[in-house]
Amino acid sequence: MNKILIANRGEIARRIIRTCDRLGIETVAIHSEADGDLPYASEATEAILIGPNPVAQSYLQVDKIIEAALATGADAIHPGYGLLSENAEFARKTEQAGLIFIGPSADIMEKMGDKIESRRTMIQAGVPVVPGTEEGVHELEEALAKAEAIGYPVMLKASAGGGGIGMVRCDNEQALSQQFVSVKNRAKAYFGDDVVFLEKFIANARHIEVQIFGDKHGNIVHLFERNCSVQRRNQKVIEESPSPHLPQDARLRLCEAALQAARAVGYTNAGTVEFIVDEKNEFYFLEMNTRLQVEHPVTEQVTGYDLVEWQIDVSNGKELPPQDSIQSHGHAIEFRIYAEDPKTFFPSPGKLESIMWGQDARIESGYEQGNAVTPFYDPMISKVIITGSDRIDAIRKSQNFFNHATITGVKTNIPLFKEFVESQEFVNGDYATSVLPKWLEKTKEEQGL
Repeated sequence: MNKILIANRGEIARRIIRTCDRLGIETVAIHSEADGDLPYASEATEAILIGPNPVAQSYLQVDKIIEAALATGADAIHPGYGLLSENAEFARKTEQAGLIFIGPSADIMEKMGDKIESRRTMIQAGVPVVPGTEEGVHELEEALAKAEAIGYPVMLKASAGGGGIGMVRCDNEQALSQQFVSVKNRAKAYFGDDVVFLEKFIANARHIEVQIFGDKHGNIVHLFERNCSVQRRNQKVIEESPSPHLPQDARLRLCEAALQAARAVGYTNAGTVEFIVDEKNEFYFLEMNTRLQVEHPVTEQVTGYDLVEWQIDVSNGKELPPQDSIQSHGHAIEFRIYAEDPKTFFPSPGKLESIMWGQDARIESGYEQGNAVTPFYDPMISKVIITGSDRIDAIRKSQNFFNHATITGVKTNIPLFKEFVESQEFVNGDYATSVLPKWLEKTKEEQGL
């Protein structure tokens, strides 16, 4: 591989460029009209305007992106995360054009991208899944009957969904009746597929995922787990590894189940197997993400490996290191910094007038001071990754970091993190996916709001 086109933007594009620069690989950046002045466009070897600002007219233009790769002499395409990263058609067309797609095969994407199909595959492989429907639910009457059999509360989910979109908790028949059509419409709008299904809601659950990797020689390894339970609107905002309050035997069983899931589909390249873990440390398969995750730096910090380099190596046919050589050391926590109102979580686009970071952190940012966060894309500004010798050390460094971090020009969730990292709920580490909403509600009550 001499040249890679990056079919993405912002922070992840910069992240890929950095590894490629170190490896002596040239890069091609694509950008919309709004993104031409962002750092990644100038840091790549060359940059190409791919289209107008709306993603459907730029970053989702499969044929135009492949044409750009061929025109610039690229050998491969790296999709990053989000956008086209789990689009089987994109992966297939990339390979048909004689280019290397840096990720799993189109067949694996199709199998695991449909959440109903992935549930069936995991059941056949003997991986525990959350009790729920084995087929899509198309009519409200059917949904009500299935929910009654499963038992409320249930989660109503889009089969083709992801990122917390098209996912609603329903506590009773009335809630399901009210949400059914809305979730189907959202699924159709976001994913082009209105098929939905039901799963049992697991109370006081933790969201824990396992980083897996497969090569072209049949080797599959894990790089331990990440706890992703601090969420808003079912979307992750803090991730950490190792997962606190997870006994070692449960950790080993979780990682082995992830390997079992990956073997069931002959997995290659980077992927993540996500689980819901209950209060008794019993776990259930949630989904498999067939791409690099936003939170992959957490794993890099505790293992010492560059996962983008691994992706490139695996795509070049290299073998992975043996499982027993992969070790985890210390503790890492990632915070996603968004341009959003910390009270409502509504996006806050605008110019970043000033940026001041604290110390002892790895910063992965799509922006620099003076850049504008536009309303066209996800409002994540940066990722802050803090590493310590253990969790106590990582938390202490996190508290110090947020005492000195400020961004002006837009509202951000930095003030929220500054308070939350001091809270007993976070410090004790024994938290579930409801921790952030509950903490916010408690804080409002204490402030008399």
